[in-house]
Amino acid sequence: MTGLSVKHLIGIKYLTHEDVALIFETADNFKQLINRPIKKVPSLRDITIANAFFENSTRTRLSFELAEKRLSADIINFSASTSSVTKGETLLDTINNVIAMKVDMIVMRHPNPGAANFLAQNVNAIIVNAGDGTHEHPTQGLLDAYSIREKHGKIEGLKVAIIGDILHSRVALSNIFTLTKLGAEVMVCAPPTLIPKFIASLGVKVEYNVNKALEWCDVANVLRIQLERQQGGYFPSLREYSMAYGINLDRLQKIGKPITIMHPGPINRGVELDSNVADSTEYSIILDQVENGVAIRMAVLYLLAARVDRS
Repeated sequence: MTGLSVKHLIGIKYLTHEDVALIFETADNFKQLINRPIKKVPSLRDITIANAFFENSTRTRLSFELAEKRLSADIINFSASTSSVTKGETLLDTINNVIAMKVDMIVMRHPNPGAANFLAQNVNAIIVNAGDGTHEHPTQGLLDAYSIREKHGKIEGLKVAIIGDILHSRVALSNIFTLTKLGAEVMVCAPPTLIPKFIASLGVKVEYNVNKALEWCDVANVLRIQLERQQGGYFPSLREYSMAYGINLDRLQKIGKPITIMHPGPINRGVELDSNVADSTEYSIILDQVENGVAIRMAVLYLLAARVDRS
């Protein structure tokens, strides 16, 4: 296979198994590159990329920007709070004006599910979804699976539990699509109020007891409680959530087996994950996820750039 089957990266569900394998293979090469003294290559020297973030972001925005710079792309950044969106300009008008400046690719985060897909159908540029509402976050799903493969040497046959705010998480959906595509068994674990009713139809197990989930899994991907997306009382209090579902050293030691702990960040320390677990070299691969995020995003941008219309 010489290239991706898709022109845009909208969601994992649109990728084939071969697409994911190609992204991982390309990321392997870029990971070697970013660990060398000279970390830059001219691969995207003639490509202009706009980072359009309509929601706050630290890790994802910086990771994409660093990936773009490592590939020698020309970059422009803008955020909604300082753009004409605040004056009432539509998303389509905003992006078309950016593309008119001869921009080839748009990396976009947006609060509305489906925004990236809408743009892909209506503008003449390659769209990379950096998170659309509670829908998908495809590069996070890819880097999480890539990090699991790096740690365990495989993904097929592994048992992965996704623990936390499944209902409001775009990371959960992208992880489920990626991991099941690659042959892992997936379980979601949370209070019943934080698990979508449709989730079992995606071929995952559902568990409400975090101790049972930890006993079952090889890998636990712990998700943040997204208070900014929650309108009602999904659980009595953060303290009670932490007591029932928080991952701490005592809970892991009682399980009595090695479990790989992941988190897409930012971490609510002391709520879903204690510091002594998040910072543990025995359990945590959280900083490996951050490093792998740059390599995966370099791979995605490099492979999609081959589809840029040069006419």
